[in-house]
Amino acid sequence: MNYEVKHFINGEFVDGGQRFPIIYPATGEQIGSAPAGGEAEIDAAVAAARTAFKAWGPMKPSERRKILNRFADAIEAHGDELARLETLDVGRPLRENSRVYIERTAANIRFFADFAAMLPSEAYPMENGYINYVLRHPLGVAGLITPWNVPLLLETWKVGPALAFGNTVVLKPAEWTPLGAWKLSQLAQEAGLPPGVFNVVHGFGPNSAGEFLVRHPDVNMISFTGETVTGQAIMANAAPTLKRLSFELGGKGANIIFADADLERALDVSVRAAFFNQGEFCLAGPRIFVERSLYERFLEAFAERARAIRVGDPMDPETQMGALINHEHLERVLGFVERAVKDGARIVAGGQRLELPGPLRGGSFMAPTVITDVKHEDEICQREVFGPVVTVTPFDDEAEVIEWANGTRYGLSAVVQTREIHRAHRVAAALQVGTVWVNDFFVRDLRVPFGGMKHSGIGREGGRYSLEVFTEPSNICIAV
Repeated sequence: MNYEVKHFINGEFVDGGQRFPIIYPATGEQIGSAPAGGEAEIDAAVAAARTAFKAWGPMKPSERRKILNRFADAIEAHGDELARLETLDVGRPLRENSRVYIERTAANIRFFADFAAMLPSEAYPMENGYINYVLRHPLGVAGLITPWNVPLLLETWKVGPALAFGNTVVLKPAEWTPLGAWKLSQLAQEAGLPPGVFNVVHGFGPNSAGEFLVRHPDVNMISFTGETVTGQAIMANAAPTLKRLSFELGGKGANIIFADADLERALDVSVRAAFFNQGEFCLAGPRIFVERSLYERFLEAFAERARAIRVGDPMDPETQMGALINHEHLERVLGFVERAVKDGARIVAGGQRLELPGPLRGGSFMAPTVITDVKHEDEICQREVFGPVVTVTPFDDEAEVIEWANGTRYGLSAVVQTREIHRAHRVAAALQVGTVWVNDFFVRDLRVPFGGMKHSGIGREGGRYSLEVFTEPSNICIAV
């Protein structure tokens, strides 16, 4: 296979910039190339988006809905191809890119198209007879920068509301995973999105497409999902033009398991929270806290489950965990494990690179890893590892575990597992995070706010919260 990815600007596929290789994580082989866009490509894409906005912004929401629903239909119709491209991009098992994943990808477009067309208006009568009402205006050109771990899901999560509310888009996908965005460009063209409404420029961050997009004076807002340090750089680069910013950044989620939890369910939830997408997931639960009376039983059973996870060919329907994104990232994750052991931690499962046979020999595979005997202040408990590595720690009381759970700079998500409903409510309310799942993990409703506290982000997206991100309100006051 040899995928020759191109930019999508003003409704056409174009080259521009030196090409860089696309590497399949499971084999380490080059499967194509993509162009590294620069200032010229960003200028062209922004100019096309600015021109297209003149017609797309004033368009009736019901008309935009028709076009966007065709886009969603095209995503579903090409679901098998998109699922395969996602596996080639990320190394995640094909079984995880199921119809549910593709349907959610399409739903990100369809939901917001419907939502925008059915928005209620706000009116505020005054006692003196004056009436105020609120109008919502699209911002203009939205710059969308997305990560490599779940690219299709997060690309459409931003593209959907941005377009539905009347903005035009320049998308800069992660350089490690360009295939899905390239296919979305083809489907947007197939669905009849007007030229310039949806543009995709591939490339890198600093002094490349990402930075030029953030700095561009004709880009009205940036929505970014990714690593916290990158978010800080984007904020600095966006400051001179006073762009609106929406950030969903890193996480270091706590998974709190009380002694009364259903053990089998707790194990199921914890395995998924720890090892879904090879642990390369900002919402993951890499810090597991178990009430002491349950700790030994849980640890033994959890480690056994970790060892039993089938790591291998992502295209094999029996594979449960695939390859990490690349060798560079694998070395980074292994470095965290090595330093944790030097700090006194104990590995009870995994901890090593996996050498698989045949064509997979060049892949970046790692064994699911479980670590104990850690201290709260250790690097492994404080920094985002972004790999299949979890720590398991006993706790004695509720106040103690809440303090530990809140004791990082991150505040994206957490899991609480207990059968006692009052405790569930109490602990969930005390956690300084944007999302708490009780007795489950990664259940999403597109209507609810999504984002993080502290260094895990700025703002919220989802439902009416995306309306706040992608539109500008104005108040009209009518005299009596």
